[in-house]
Amino acid sequence: MMKNKIENPFDYETLSNLPLTVELCGEIVAAIQTAIYQEKTINSFAPLREPKRFVKANGQYIVTEIRYGQTFMNSYLDITYPSADMAVRYPVVFYTHGGGFFGGSKTLGDPLAVGDAHNFMFEDIVGTGFTFVNVDYVLTPAGYYPDPLRQLAEAIDYCAEHAEALNLDMSRIAVMGSSAGAILTAQYGALLVNPIYRERLQIQPKIDPASVRCLVIDDAPLRTECFNWKMRSMMGNYLKTTDMSSDTALSYNAYAFFNADMKPCFFDAGPLDGFPEDMLACGEKLDALGVENEVFIPEEKLPHGFLNLARENDEAARCEKRILAFLKKYINAAADPEALK
Repeated sequence: MMKNKIENPFDYETLSNLPLTVELCGEIVAAIQTAIYQEKTINSFAPLREPKRFVKANGQYIVTEIRYGQTFMNSYLDITYPSADMAVRYPVVFYTHGGGFFGGSKTLGDPLAVGDAHNFMFEDIVGTGFTFVNVDYVLTPAGYYPDPLRQLAEAIDYCAEHAEALNLDMSRIAVMGSSAGAILTAQYGALLVNPIYRERLQIQPKIDPASVRCLVIDDAPLRTECFNWKMRSMMGNYLKTTDMSSDTALSYNAYAFFNADMKPCFFDAGPLDGFPEDMLACGEKLDALGVENEVFIPEEKLPHGFLNLARENDEAARCEKRILAFLKKYINAAADPEALK
């Protein structure tokens, strides 16, 4: 991890009085990483945990630490199947975790989110009849934008190329992410349908775009022009620029590249400290483009990452049920759009 001189990286009121530079952004993030992880390794070309294959207590079968790429650190994914019976192939949900691109993992989820760090919603998705692919990606300072997006595309392409061996139905896919992972999901969705965006980022997914049926975007900060000091410091580190009007920052903003070919999207956000304005703006844009979408903003002042509260909060539980229904509606549908009517 980077060395840093920041004594209290969570004191944004004091830090915001300093001139915001890329160096300061890096020091803040490095200090947060140190506070969370101490000396623990968070980036590696080797698996961060021992690979395992086992049947969980609920009957779901999990295979961990499958290497999907060679270029970037943390290029591993886990697959959870509804059961160990490989005679049936289920539709696939790809998931990327949150953590500001400097924290989190496919195993622990987002360390900055509230609630259960083990993300019980994963099991609920599998229990509904999906295979769940949990994708890890490189964290700063070992990688920066758009490395994690390249990895998400690489992971999905790898699974398509090895669908037979991995027992995956790659003709029916949903892509889902939370926070930083939601940013990746929105960016990947735009990549699939917008050639200008693909050319701009020089990322070319190899899969058939028709195989991706929908996206679930859980509280993504997208519109860089709306970022406050805290967000500019976090994304300034990841983007390697504090100029939120720069070409780099503008290309990060997938919202600007949504078009009429976007897949159906589900958006949600925690109104307490999440990004409801961004998610509402995304829904409004897709409405204007004629793209199917749903937006869920809790009536309660729930925080960013509120889905982790679904075992104890009715609004969070209602959102999870809406997500599961959305996945079932679109991922099981025929490729013909008329089948959705």
